[in-house]
Amino acid sequence: MNQTSSDELAPFPASSRASAATRVNLRRQEKKNDSFWRHGDQGERRMDRVSGDEFSFSWSEVSLGHTMSESAKQHAAKGDKSHAGDSSYVGIDAILEQMRRKAMKQGFELNIMVVGQSGLGKSTLMNTLFKSKVSRKSVQPDPEERIPKTVEIKSISHDIEEKGVRMKLTVIDTPGFGDQINNENCWQPIMKFINDQYEAYLQEEINIDRKKRIPDSRVHCCIYFIPPTGHCLRPLDVEFMRRLSKVVNIVPVIAKADTLTLEERDFFKQTIREGLRANGIDVYPQKEFDEDAEDRLINDKIREMIPFAVVGSDQEYQVNGKRILGRKTKWGTIEVENISHCEFAYLRDLLIRTHMQNIKDITGSIHYETYRVRRLNESNHINSQASGYPALQPKANGQTEPQPAPPQPNGVATQHEVMSHEM
Repeated sequence: MNQTSSDELAPFPASSRASAATRVNLRRQEKKNDSFWRHGDQGERRMDRVSGDEFSFSWSEVSLGHTMSESAKQHAAKGDKSHAGDSSYVGIDAILEQMRRKAMKQGFELNIMVVGQSGLGKSTLMNTLFKSKVSRKSVQPDPEERIPKTVEIKSISHDIEEKGVRMKLTVIDTPGFGDQINNENCWQPIMKFINDQYEAYLQEEINIDRKKRIPDSRVHCCIYFIPPTGHCLRPLDVEFMRRLSKVVNIVPVIAKADTLTLEERDFFKQTIREGLRANGIDVYPQKEFDEDAEDRLINDKIREMIPFAVVGSDQEYQVNGKRILGRKTKWGTIEVENISHCEFAYLRDLLIRTHMQNIKDITGSIHYETYRVRRLNESNHINSQASGYPALQPKANGQTEPQPAPPQPNGVATQHEVMSHEM
């Protein structure tokens, strides 16, 4: 082992130690006599005063190893160059790249429910949104069985990948909704399905040995299809959205909007917005969940467009030398992604490109949390009645205190009514 002079045993300057520790991951390679290599600011050899190991520092030899992807290596190299010589740089911004890599490995989940009468183009619109056959069109049954006697729930899951990003997409269809002569309580099977997914997630969450990553089957968004009547919301539309807007994110759309003139479409949209306000229906994006002024400004523009007047098509046509998705008529072709023809592009951007994560966050932190609190309170009341101990009620400081139920004349506490998630 080569001998070094006494001045080489001096500690590294503070700036060199800080930059070496924060700008690069130290790679350790075992060699003879327990010596190893470290990368520093200088291309020189130094001796460890404790172990006698020899150091060599050279930025050109930096290797981050096989654990990082090529994109991560490029990001790290770019960061090193941009912050070279900056002794105050810590590297906190690298957390974004770490989160991106982790998310890329795990993939994403999105569960969308489509609700509306038969023939409004629900399956076609979903296929148009994701540019693939993600929703199967119903096979025409026998004439006597063409209209389902009750609302059915059918879900189809697909694994979609785009530019290395994987997503498990689940489309939940509701054939039979609104197709009966008597549509009273036709929303109840849909409400039950949504609550069942919350319950399944809750049961997984409270398990002692729960899974590292709980499968998420909760409905993140419900696209409600309004028939293009051009008049106003029907009682069925109002009742459905009033009840389900409290348990799921609802995005209303005007189906087959190409059947309306531009004047009819604008009048219909304004009438629907007035109907939603008059009936206290809060569709997504909800104003109360805007996080800051910037979010409020963006979401206000979206709220002015709701409901989106959309046209769906999975057929391609040649227009001006380009292949486009559209609907061909005798007088021309309606381009699905042309904002001057319909508002499909705005709906796609909302659901996928700008607000997908926010939709999932509101589902988890608002709708599911409301269900979870109610269910745990119900369980608390039932257990306290069975054991004879008073129920624990939350105090202002976050602790709990027993609250005895008011006794009946015979000395027995009154029974608590079990509330459902339906409001």
